[in-house]
Amino acid sequence: MVKVIIQIMEEIEIIKECIGIDISKLDFVCVHAKETSKGDLIYSKSIKFPNSKTGFNQLMKWYRKNCSKNLDVLFLMEATGVYYESLAYHLYRLGKTTCVVLPNKSKHFTKSLNVKTKTDAVDAKVLSQFGIERKQQEWKPPLPILKTLREYTRLLNSLKRQKMAVENQNEAYRNSEGVDSFLLKTNTQLVHYLKKQIIKCEEEIKKLIGSEDWLDNKVKQLMTIKGVGLITVAIIIGETQGFSMIKNRKQLTSYAGYDVVQRQSGTSLKGKTRISKKGNSNIRAALHMPSFVYIKYNKLVKVNYERINERKPSKMIGVIATQRKLLTLMYTLWKTDQDYIENYQQIKIDTSQKKMPIQNECI
Repeated sequence: MVKVIIQIMEEIEIIKECIGIDISKLDFVCVHAKETSKGDLIYSKSIKFPNSKTGFNQLMKWYRKNCSKNLDVLFLMEATGVYYESLAYHLYRLGKTTCVVLPNKSKHFTKSLNVKTKTDAVDAKVLSQFGIERKQQEWKPPLPILKTLREYTRLLNSLKRQKMAVENQNEAYRNSEGVDSFLLKTNTQLVHYLKKQIIKCEEEIKKLIGSEDWLDNKVKQLMTIKGVGLITVAIIIGETQGFSMIKNRKQLTSYAGYDVVQRQSGTSLKGKTRISKKGNSNIRAALHMPSFVYIKYNKLVKVNYERINERKPSKMIGVIATQRKLLTLMYTLWKTDQDYIENYQQIKIDTSQKKMPIQNECI
């Protein structure tokens, strides 16, 4: 009997392994999944580690004890706030294959399995299966300067939102009856303080960009587009990490939430076509005002804007389309290392010459 079991175990070959990690602020739960040559999945028991350096070391000991030495084991986790970053950086420094997925992707995968239970152990098990059954993109940390740039621009947006909230509150006080002067005085001082911090933050962003020549040159290239200023470029670069993880325009528009969603089935269901907005809202907010300037000062863009809005109930349809095209244009200029050339489509190019990317093709 023992010989039969040993023979069966020898015939089963492990071809793929993944460690699913459900992470939170204080700890994380791991489940190790193995795929056999017969297509079966074998799961380990869930195990919890503290979300600290001590826990990271314990994870590596557990990994070396339970995982195959001949296979490249995948570590898969969700992008849960900032709590995943320390572990992801730790694994990357050790040379381990690490993947960080968006929560909505793992959520949809969980639904496809008809899993109704929601616990840390179940989530880790589903993530381990997700890593084995689906092709994953390896995670790489952003450049330190781009990570800092993203933090600066998000701080700037936060300061602006706070300033607007206090100004609105001040306006309400001025139009109210019997409001104490202390409230007005305090809010006015707070507005002045926030204005100073906004100016200081903008200066720090300029200083950070200017500290690296390659980044400064790239930013200046994107600023050759009319309507696109330094802060707009800084936000786009910071949120996309210099387009480092973007492979094509379709992926970029999806990341920013500009991908088109249609709801139509047969003759009974005819929903409105719209953008998903399931993406980076900071990018969409940054491109809102520049798109109006871009429409105003570029004839080709204006013609396209008017064509899109023809017989449309809202002019915002053309504005959103322009935002999407403006984003893909910035992506093209960044990748090709070129300045923007207005009316590029009108320039005749000799077919014998090397074909250059059409900068206005996004229009």
